[in-house]
Amino acid sequence: MTIQQLKYVLTVAESGSITEAAKLLYISQPSLSNASKDIEKETGITIFLRSRTGITLTQEGMEFLGYVRQVLQQMQLLEDKYIADIPQKTRFGVSTQHYTFTENAFVELVKRFGQERYEFYFNETSTHQILEDVKNRISDLGIIYLCKENEPVIRKSLRDYNLKFVPLFSARLHVFLQKGHPLSEKSSLGFSDLLPYPRLNFVQGNYESTYFSEEMFSSIVSDKEIRINDRGAIVNFMLGLNAYTISSGIFPTYLHGDNIIAIPLETEEQMCIGYVTHEKQELSELGKIYIHELGKYDPALA
Repeated sequence: MTIQQLKYVLTVAESGSITEAAKLLYISQPSLSNASKDIEKETGITIFLRSRTGITLTQEGMEFLGYVRQVLQQMQLLEDKYIADIPQKTRFGVSTQHYTFTENAFVELVKRFGQERYEFYFNETSTHQILEDVKNRISDLGIIYLCKENEPVIRKSLRDYNLKFVPLFSARLHVFLQKGHPLSEKSSLGFSDLLPYPRLNFVQGNYESTYFSEEMFSSIVSDKEIRINDRGAIVNFMLGLNAYTISSGIFPTYLHGDNIIAIPLETEEQMCIGYVTHEKQELSELGKIYIHELGKYDPALA
């Protein structure tokens, strides 16, 4: 297989269509289709499932493209350094659950890096997608949490994907709600206090279960539940609907003034927040900087 063929396959995967990819690459559809089939024949795997409605990636194809991205990125670095004489472009990616502090730490990483050429990737997404991103090397690191309830299933997924989890810190559970909420004057909250109000949970796609949920105790029945996929929306729903969510309690007040507050949940359970990498992968210098910035949000340091 050639570098050109790898570029073709990656473009097809990212555009989701042979037709669109052919337009982007300025080649004919038959030529592009044949190039994809040649790689499949050479590797002995099926990368794409083809149908009248388009193409979809197979599981094998997703893993293969993770390696393709690495090869093409290294090739780009070689071309920049030795052919175009352009300073090396540094790449670094993080996939994370929906935490404000992971975004803040990423901002500090970019500030500290300070070089002219870089390609950074930050993706707030579902728990299972985080594992997929790290497995397929779309991201260098993934940020998730473990607890007694989800740990057996998450650990199995990590083993299946040859990933490892490194703990960063533990956080006591809090209930997030608006300052004017009927429960806002309480010093702590029990589950019975929360029953009359809408609960907010982040969408997990095909993996909607307690084990992949971003909110602990999501298995407890709630008559009013709203699933969302945007961190900005969760704040608006708290403010407009007297809704709540359960999380770590790490939430900088400067983002929304004093409109959102965090009240301790009456439980001994804690979230162990940490990062996910490949089993044999050492942290890069950028990874070390990012983890250092994350460590500043350890509740034990407050």
